[in-house]
Amino acid sequence: MLQRAITQKIIDDCRKQKVSLLVGARRVGKTELLLQVKEHFREKCLWLNGEDVDIEQLLSVRTIANYSRLLEGKQLLIIDEAQYITDIGRKVKLMIDEIKPLHIIITGSSSFDLQQNAGEPLVGRSITNKLYPIAQMELAAVENPLQTKQKLEERLIFGSYPEILNIESLKEKQQYLQELVNTYLLKDILAFENIRNPLKIKDLLILLAHQIGKEVSNEELGRNLSLSKNTVERYLDLLSKVFVIYKRGGYSKNLRKEVVKSSRWYFADNGVRNALIGNFNFLAVRQDVGMLWENYILSERIKYHEYKHHSVNSYFWRTYDQQEIDLIEEEADVLNGYEMKWKEQAVKTPVAFEKAYPNATFQAIHQNNYQSFIV
Repeated sequence: MLQRAITQKIIDDCRKQKVSLLVGARRVGKTELLLQVKEHFREKCLWLNGEDVDIEQLLSVRTIANYSRLLEGKQLLIIDEAQYITDIGRKVKLMIDEIKPLHIIITGSSSFDLQQNAGEPLVGRSITNKLYPIAQMELAAVENPLQTKQKLEERLIFGSYPEILNIESLKEKQQYLQELVNTYLLKDILAFENIRNPLKIKDLLILLAHQIGKEVSNEELGRNLSLSKNTVERYLDLLSKVFVIYKRGGYSKNLRKEVVKSSRWYFADNGVRNALIGNFNFLAVRQDVGMLWENYILSERIKYHEYKHHSVNSYFWRTYDQQEIDLIEEEADVLNGYEMKWKEQAVKTPVAFEKAYPNATFQAIHQNNYQSFIV
């Protein structure tokens, strides 16, 4: 079984009198990860499933006596799909405040669910961990650089969801991703609030899928979908909270002509993006290889920083006269620029960027050097 990058951190956190929130999209492996954690603690761990109505009833009596009986002899409580339990925040707060030693892990498919249901009561008492589709830095433990390079094209097309990596048939990979998009990811979004136009959510995602690496206007998206700007913003926010997409803003510190007000949107997984547009063709016959490459590298870079616990601010950079850089990373006082190129080629630092930020570095990320960038 593949070791996830945050497994040991979660086990180490279990020594603290805290509540851990484990969030991530459906099917990224949260339950499998926690089964490994449970195995580590064995009889000292209690596992509850929040979707089970009996568990709801078991926790409904919010008293120290009830919870002490339930947790007698336990040091770890895991509540999977905790968002389904009414008033879960106040319940776990009471447990963590009164029963010692104890660590609680609660999971959910979105930060929105857990923050809404568990947020305020857990201020100062919680640790949040994010789990993504399988990262290349995790796969590096079970494959060598040559194997990684050989599998690159497939990962650009089908992504890195755990089950995808274990499916051999290309047709079955396609079917899995289409089911994932239609049944699981969109199900999370529609479960939030009263979405009047559920098909518009998918249409919005398809529009974004064709604009990777480009600035996106909410007003233009609204016109194309016959939706108001506010509705588009609301849908984008929901899609971010269930980890389907994420936003990049523009970087600017010196120049008036730098673009800062617009945003670029990327997908957390290439396979989901390709399933939305119904294109699983191989790279030789595709016109969007540059988009696939940029989306893949930026998503893997997020996983890398998250799992390494780096405090990095990420942006794109562009001027109104079309000088641009795909990724700007700001860490403390250090500024680094990166341009994503599928094929290795000489790339010069944009003149305006070099003049404005003379101490910054600049590098092209391509097939021959990308592994060290994300591993």
